Amino acid sequence: MARSPGAELALLLLGGFQSMVDDVHGELAHRGHPGVRASHEFALRAIDEGAGTASELGRRLSVSKQGAAKAIAALEKLGYVEREPDPGDGRLKRLRVTDRGHEMMTLGASLFDEVRERWAAHMGPEQLKALEAQLARLVASRPSSVEAAARLNEDLGEVT
Repeated sequence: MARSPGAELALLLLGGFQSMVDDVHGELAHRGHPGVRASHEFALRAIDEGAGTASELGRRLSVSKQGAAKAIAALEKLGYVEREPDPGDGRLKRLRVTDRGHEMMTLGASLFDEVRERWAAHMGPEQLKALEAQLARLVASRPSSVEAAARLNEDLGEVT
């Protein structure tokens, strides 16, 4: 049975996302950040923007508290996150992105830019801008791309 055009488009979009992520993860590993997954960067960005507990992280990424706790454990193991005493409540521990975590996020962002530049060289800068503009219009009423990507990761089983 042939795929529908809609299903084919969804697979192409997913394949494009996965291609970019695979390229960036490979280079991150080569540059001293092995084991990084897309969900790690989404979680780090949410923590850096104020999600200081597993509950807050879970809400921000639209994943369960347990899923957020698994991500936090993986980030701690990689040295990207630390827990610090909450200044207002000594019983609580707040999450903080480490210098290593910030380094990985900065490097990851520049690597995504490099992939984008390769795509622009391959398809032409104007065609890439047009594609981005069309996609932005199509998803304008949807949740932020970080939230959508986090949900996709959870759907595909990538929570750690």
